Amino acid sequence: MPRLLDAGYRVSVYVRSPEKLSDVPWRTDVEVIQGDLDDGPRLAEALRRCDSLYYLAHSMGSGGDFESKEQHMAKVAAQAAEQAGLSRIIFLGGLHPEGLQLSRHMRSREKVAQVFLESSVDAVVFRAGVIIGSGSASFEMIRNLAERLPAMVAPSWVKNLVEPIAIRDVLAYLVAAADLPGKINREFDLGSGEVLPYAELMNQYCDVAQLPRRKILVVPIPAKKLAGLWVGLVTPIPLGLALPLVESLQHDAVAGENDIDRYLAEIRGGLLSYREAVQLALGKISAADVETTWASATNDAQVAAPLPSDPEWSGRKVFVDERRFETPVGVEFLWQVIEGIGGDNGWYSLPLAWTLRGWMDKISGGNGLVRGRRNPTRLRVGEAVDWWRVENIERGRLLRLRAELRLPGAAWLELEAVKGTDDGSENTYRQRAIFFPRGLSGRLYWYSILPFHAVIFAAMGKNIAKAAAELAAHQTTEQI
Repeated sequence: MPRLLDAGYRVSVYVRSPEKLSDVPWRTDVEVIQGDLDDGPRLAEALRRCDSLYYLAHSMGSGGDFESKEQHMAKVAAQAAEQAGLSRIIFLGGLHPEGLQLSRHMRSREKVAQVFLESSVDAVVFRAGVIIGSGSASFEMIRNLAERLPAMVAPSWVKNLVEPIAIRDVLAYLVAAADLPGKINREFDLGSGEVLPYAELMNQYCDVAQLPRRKILVVPIPAKKLAGLWVGLVTPIPLGLALPLVESLQHDAVAGENDIDRYLAEIRGGLLSYREAVQLALGKISAADVETTWASATNDAQVAAPLPSDPEWSGRKVFVDERRFETPVGVEFLWQVIEGIGGDNGWYSLPLAWTLRGWMDKISGGNGLVRGRRNPTRLRVGEAVDWWRVENIERGRLLRLRAELRLPGAAWLELEAVKGTDDGSENTYRQRAIFFPRGLSGRLYWYSILPFHAVIFAAMGKNIAKAAAELAAHQTTEQI
């Protein structure tokens, strides 16, 4: 989005939940249209004001019959584009060898590409392999395997050849595709021109990150499901995403042609090497200016409805754990701690208990606790914070998080900084854990964790108030 806007394009965004865009920096620079990819007439109407469609939707990690779902949505989009008289559809697929049996997800990407190429609207389909950069799930997999495992027993696919490409360069190709002259209607392979075994990607990451190179023992069996489970457990990648990522590594992923250079040779001349892409990614991670991340993508199967307002709870069984802590600390310091919660800052109470709960969720196929957060100090509506999703922010006052755990019900956590009244009363840190149980199992779950809540949530409130006081004292000292 920022790159399209910088290039001078007028952009419309088609989205199911517009509130997820309420806090992105480019929100006021685009037209936001609410709709669903199953709604062909609505999409066609939205496209009548456009010239090109960037189709970057997929269902990787959603489970079920996602192949049929992805093809259906692509056909709806192609028909809507035809009805709207669109000039071009731009799609990003996956790089793979020809003539071999592909993984389900890679096969689905190729079928979606064919839907667009067979429509009457001109299509530009890019196929990229391992995309390197901060925010990329493929990069997070490499980074976490390299950093967490000084030695590893790996399946034979770590010897497969891949041609990585930097996120920056993929974005450059995507933006340029809208202005390519004439009718194209074909696929283009994207790559950096640098071909490496997957194991070497991990070791060159170690070189850039100033870590010792890892000892990798290759076992001559594919073991893709076992490898996917292992990756899901030792990295922040959920199992539902780790499995298809590993499946896509079963074959070489090397560009078979570079015909795009006939149109965009200037991009090829400035492509980053793998090491340069890693250096840029690590710099962005430390500088905390990642624009977007795989972790903020939602899985419909794990998304609860938004929290109803309190009056709408009438007649429903709801469990609430509410705690208040008065403090003389200014609400601005309370808010800094609240908005910085999770990720490297943790949850301010019994780290071991939170870690164990995260492992339980990971093992059951959930997100676990290690997705982290995009930025260490600032949150946006719709993005991930460990196993939570930011549902609402009233900046300076209220943060509401929706749980994305495997639960027999729906759960939220509200953190609030309440300003004292004019009569001299102190400011208040207010904390609410809210749970809507599903059936008997939901009620039993709540009662089973009550003893832990009594310890964890009480300590959490006290430690947040304490952290805010320490922050205020530190900033006061710096000013002096």
